[in-house]
Amino acid sequence: MRLSILACQVNIANSRTAVERDQNLVALRDKVANALSREWTELVVLPELCSIEYSRCSFDRLDDLAEPLNGPSFRAWQSISSEFHTYVAYSFPRRTTDGYRITLAVTGPDGHLIGHYDKIYLAQFGASAEKDFFQPGNNLFVFEVNGFRLGTIICADIRMPEIARTLAVNHGVEVILHSSTYSRDPTFYSWHHFAVTRALENQVYLLSVNRAGEDYGKSILCPPWVDENSPPIWFDEHDEQFKKLVIERTEIEHARKCYSFLKDRQEILDVQLPGFPLSTHPQFV
Repeated sequence: MRLSILACQVNIANSRTAVERDQNLVALRDKVANALSREWTELVVLPELCSIEYSRCSFDRLDDLAEPLNGPSFRAWQSISSEFHTYVAYSFPRRTTDGYRITLAVTGPDGHLIGHYDKIYLAQFGASAEKDFFQPGNNLFVFEVNGFRLGTIICADIRMPEIARTLAVNHGVEVILHSSTYSRDPTFYSWHHFAVTRALENQVYLLSVNRAGEDYGKSILCPPWVDENSPPIWFDEHDEQFKKLVIERTEIEHARKCYSFLKDRQEILDVQLPGFPLSTHPQFV
């Protein structure tokens, strides 16, 4: 069994007004439509906040740029889903009753909204300043395409192992979609190591899709087992790229059969050390 994915490492234009946001969505929609016209896939995956630029300048204008679940982003990608009978995973700044969230939503082949995920771990380091503008999410999201079970995470979520492990172990996820915006700040180099680790430790495919551009690029698909004979698939260092990827069920089964550490895991016991109560270490409170 196979799953075909169009991963879109795309340039995202400056967008600090609703008009510019909507123009950006039209341009992106046309690029994806052109790519699907050349080679159809069952699923399309786009980067984090793909409707707007990633900057304090745009975040300062969330009153104008943020949108509801059924807003301009939904309408743009709904039209792609309906026209090409495919799933589309896209990200945008979402307006809620208690603030703004970084959201990833999925539309289905019939044009309906399948569901959404709100980023849990907001980045506040390097080129990121998300906690100044967004609220963290508290939901997980899993959906199925062609018999494969997929889960979603966003950018800094990958640095926390709990989400990926919960998706794989508790919800049977075989493919993790990681919508991201990784700028070439001091955190850029570590990102790929996290991606490979999350794929290996959970024996899943992990697709991490970044923006294109001078300060971005180098998206990655990690298979469920990585070695010299089964390396990750890399995208261009900077340029825009629409890459068709194929997920193989046999690769997941082979990794889990040959390397049984996921099956052999044991529950961590709450063991109290002498002189230390079971409580959160004050360093991290």
